[in-house]
Amino acid sequence: MSKEKKIYVVGIGPGSYEGMTGAAATALEKSDVIVGYTVYIDLVKDHFPGKSFLTTPMRKEVDRCVMAFDEAMKDQTVSMICSGDAGVYGMAGLMYEIGANYLEVELEVVAGVTAATGGAAVLGAPLIHDFCLISLSDLLTPWEKIEKRLLLASEADFVIVLYNPSSHKRHDYLKKACELMLQHKSPETVCGTVQNINREGETARVMTLAELKETQVDMFTTVFIGNSQTRNIDGKMVTPRGYKNV
Repeated sequence: MSKEKKIYVVGIGPGSYEGMTGAAATALEKSDVIVGYTVYIDLVKDHFPGKSFLTTPMRKEVDRCVMAFDEAMKDQTVSMICSGDAGVYGMAGLMYEIGANYLEVELEVVAGVTAATGGAAVLGAPLIHDFCLISLSDLLTPWEKIEKRLLLASEADFVIVLYNPSSHKRHDYLKKACELMLQHKSPETVCGTVQNINREGETARVMTLAELKETQVDMFTTVFIGNSQTRNIDGKMVTPRGYKNV
């Protein structure tokens, strides 16, 4: 027997309506209520007139999830929106955890374009071989664990994508991360940054790891560190498919 109360957990992509998947747009169209962080609601509001919009500020994630379930319990179809992909540093996990208290409500996760793939398209082709994502935010993860992940991923020669590389309180974290990665990666390793992916003010740069260490970024920047085979081809960051015959 299917559940009648429904919440879509929707990744809206990097920010532009054009960057949203068709499935994400369809889920929002089907919804009576759209819930999200204030900044993300502002990104979609104009494209979905007639919907009810509920917001909470940053760090009110639990309140936001409960709000979505409470609306679904009123027999409304709800979308909980996240930037990027809801299952990559998004709200999907928390929604399932809180959903254990709302067994009448069906959850459906709708995939979105995460910053790693959105930014990669801007830079060229940096993720063609094995890669990993590491967040530099230590709000939920101890820095010691982040440090270990940076070191081991560098030693294993992964392409590394850094989320949350900086904030007012963490202005030097990217520099610290680069110093760690330089223990196993060459200073000439090809790297890239993309700011405001698919939004107004989008900027991209390709540089070396040594240059990246001295680069200032903000919380809207995604950082890409190449592997030992990554090249700068006419200003684009390109990682070959394999290591053989390179």
